[in-house]
Amino acid sequence: MSVPSHTSTSSTERQELAPHAFRTLLGAGIGNALEWYDWSVYAIFAPFFAAQFFVDDGATAALLSALAVFAVGFVMRPIGGFLFGWLADRRGRRFSMTTSMVLMAAGSLLIGVAPTHASVGLWATVVLVLARLAQGLAHGGEIAASYTYIAEIAPRARRGLWSTSLYVSVTAGIVTASLIGAAASSTLGAGALREWAWRIPFLIGGLLGLVGLYLRRTLPETDAFEQRGRPSRTKVRELLRGLAANKRSLLRMVGFSLASTVVYYTWAIGASGFAITTRGVPTSAGLWTSVAANAVFMLTLPLWGKLSDRFGRKPVFVTYSVAFAALSFPLLLLIDQSALRLFVIMVVALFFLGAFVGIMPAYFAELFPTAVRASGIGVPYSFVVAIFGGTAPYLLTWLSKQGLEWVFALYMVVLVLIGLVTTLLSPETRGKDLR
Repeated sequence: MSVPSHTSTSSTERQELAPHAFRTLLGAGIGNALEWYDWSVYAIFAPFFAAQFFVDDGATAALLSALAVFAVGFVMRPIGGFLFGWLADRRGRRFSMTTSMVLMAAGSLLIGVAPTHASVGLWATVVLVLARLAQGLAHGGEIAASYTYIAEIAPRARRGLWSTSLYVSVTAGIVTASLIGAAASSTLGAGALREWAWRIPFLIGGLLGLVGLYLRRTLPETDAFEQRGRPSRTKVRELLRGLAANKRSLLRMVGFSLASTVVYYTWAIGASGFAITTRGVPTSAGLWTSVAANAVFMLTLPLWGKLSDRFGRKPVFVTYSVAFAALSFPLLLLIDQSALRLFVIMVVALFFLGAFVGIMPAYFAELFPTAVRASGIGVPYSFVVAIFGGTAPYLLTWLSKQGLEWVFALYMVVLVLIGLVTTLLSPETRGKDLR
């Protein structure tokens, strides 16, 4: 594989940096933030609404049931990765992102108006599961299409930097969800959150889907798809043959996804809920801590993108792997009832996490040709996330109750080391032409 050794911006790429290109990037990012808001708000608010859908034994049974449903939503992600990946490779990146946005918002709205266990019994759980399955299908497609879209619209020499905008928007969605929870907790109290205020973020997510729909319908299609996508000729059988021809890249995707999934869902999504329910961190303080730590995370992401554009994707991935191999045990075991300590721990964890997730869209897209790029990203990534990501908050909470946090830390280290080996055996792709 030939990779340009320079990173200077050509005249063509300078044209891509025109104001309309930045507006396009902003539109893609806002839509992505809305979709991730809808997805992650469940994990953030699970400690508050769990007893509304499941029998509460006064301990953690209801919360564990709610987290199990969180994991169930991941079952649909591989299907969504294939379905929406195929749509992105056949009908276009914009079409796939718009469709997944609508489905995600519908799932959020359904949870927001769902009846409780006290009023309809088991049917409340059924509604909750159906909503999460719909969101899982949509989210699998979001990954496939948005990673591909961001990578394809970015200037070649700045693709790493531009790809960090995806997780800036992802984190903005998470921060918004946490901010709403923190504000509600501070003004209404934890009691109101458990009784009725937990519905607010889900209703907001459903309504904001209309904003996301408008933004994504007005996005331009990527040049790479327009030139080589040939949507009318990309049939499922041809897609499967194309994926089979890129089996090495698919295996690399599995290794990279294992390295990042559990770490991400532990520190970016589940850390505050874990600290609140098992370590005694006050509810309001825990939510504000999550907001502050993720805000710092957003600010540090572009650093890793710039470093990957200058020195390559692999050195940045190696930095992530070494950091978490060394820090997973102390970071997890140091969490106690202190919100300030939780903030410091989360900032350290999220800083090094950014070295991986920030440039994932660029590196993943650079592994595949245009005709199967969205499917090549979406299928293996969603498959791994379905197995390992959705179960991470549940496993951490359950093992903690058994006094076995160190087992979960060891689990993360093993997965990170798999990613390190995958990185060392993978090619450097910085500067690759995606057209």
